[in-house]
Amino acid sequence: MFGLVLGLSVLILLLIYVSGRYNENYWNKRKVKFYHRNKVTGIFWDYLTKDRAFFEYLYEIYKEYQSEPAIGLGGLLTPTLYVMDPTNVQHVLASDFHSFNHRGITISEGDLLANNILLMNGNRWKLVRQNLTPLFTSTKLRAMYYIIDKSAIDFMELLKSTPELLKGNLFDTLSSFCSAAIGAAVFGVGTQSIFDSPFLAMARNSFEPNTINNIKFSLASISTTVCKYLDVKFFTKHEKFFIGAIKQIIEERKKENVKKHDFADICVTLQKNGKLIDKESGLELEPTDELLAAQAFFFYFAGVEPTATAIFATLVELGRHPEFLEKVQNEIDEAFIKNDSKMNYDIVSNMSFLDMAFNEAMRMHPPIAFLTRECVRDTVLPIGNIKVDKGTRIYTPIFEYHHNEKHFEDPETFKPERFSPENIHKIADISFMPFGKGNRICVGMRYANLQAKTGLIYLLRKFTVNTIIKAGGMRYSKQQLQVRLNNVDLELSPRTPRCQ
Repeated sequence: MFGLVLGLSVLILLLIYVSGRYNENYWNKRKVKFYHRNKVTGIFWDYLTKDRAFFEYLYEIYKEYQSEPAIGLGGLLTPTLYVMDPTNVQHVLASDFHSFNHRGITISEGDLLANNILLMNGNRWKLVRQNLTPLFTSTKLRAMYYIIDKSAIDFMELLKSTPELLKGNLFDTLSSFCSAAIGAAVFGVGTQSIFDSPFLAMARNSFEPNTINNIKFSLASISTTVCKYLDVKFFTKHEKFFIGAIKQIIEERKKENVKKHDFADICVTLQKNGKLIDKESGLELEPTDELLAAQAFFFYFAGVEPTATAIFATLVELGRHPEFLEKVQNEIDEAFIKNDSKMNYDIVSNMSFLDMAFNEAMRMHPPIAFLTRECVRDTVLPIGNIKVDKGTRIYTPIFEYHHNEKHFEDPETFKPERFSPENIHKIADISFMPFGKGNRICVGMRYANLQAKTGLIYLLRKFTVNTIIKAGGMRYSKQQLQVRLNNVDLELSPRTPRCQ
């Protein structure tokens, strides 16, 4: 027995050594510097064994090697490249989209809820996205704004009737608002018990950074081959509840035969029209309840916690800077006075200082810290003339650019004026991308902006905010993709708007 254990140990160590040397030689041959720490698993070993967000390890590499066009990272049977030069990042995310249109995660067959436009690739992704994009046009958002507005008003009633919610743990409270708003506006879910919804618990659980989810995330990122072999699935435990709920919503909408300008309307229309057909490739997809439920699942988990993160970050920075908080509240009061205490899509969209503060908060604390891609055909990155083979996994920065003084002067200081109409032209497109960039930019970006700003408007009209930074200073919690502020909280105090 001892001999067997010893033999296996030696074999594993040999495989680790060979894999590490292969990774290093692979990138040395391409004249790309290689990150020597953990030559096989890259930064994933540190992520799994330490209590820090994944992006913080990328940020450390960025600060050390930012003069390099890209850095090779360890990967198990999967070449992995961290692309840092802005021209190369632009090339990956936009200019050479046909070579880098893969999201970087390959879903297992049978992982039904993972079959959504976030994780789909190729022609399937293009076909489904084309059919869902109409949900988020300006016309649709104007039509559904009344639902978002009603959710914000209901949220204020909840805070008024439950004053204990004003004193800390505000991120969870904001998540309940986002859950209610997207549940109503996208799925047509009514407001009864909406702030205590099982959908919210599901959204929180989907990417909770627990041990199992972290291992799955790491396996999917380190090696597509191993992930496929192990048949890793992400969301199977939510299938019965969520698919069943969406089936019920679609059936009820068909019976009601009314238009509510939401996702359920699109589901009914797609199923009525029959197969989705891509004329270029000939690909055909049946809009089954399961396929549509997967898209709804994406809208839900992407629309709750990331949006709550953006609202929370904005409130944190405004609470730290009372002079800017006052400006935002004055703008909100003026808007209610001028518009007979009513809000609509255009009024929200035209609140300039709120927009400046919101964008600056997302610059400092973007909901998502980095982007991933997979190369689908052999190509070359222009800066450094770096050969990238099909199958290479790519990381590109977001948080790093947002905090680089080359892109933003004094980047650790909250300065909403960066995004004023007079200054916004100075910001390079590639240096600010809280919702991503290129053809795979977040499809619900405009909805998320509208939902977040509406929540902020009603909240800051009725309350003022105080930021509480706990002992040890503001940090980030351990997350896979997200930028989640930690060791900081908010308290709300009632205020009387000037319009009353």
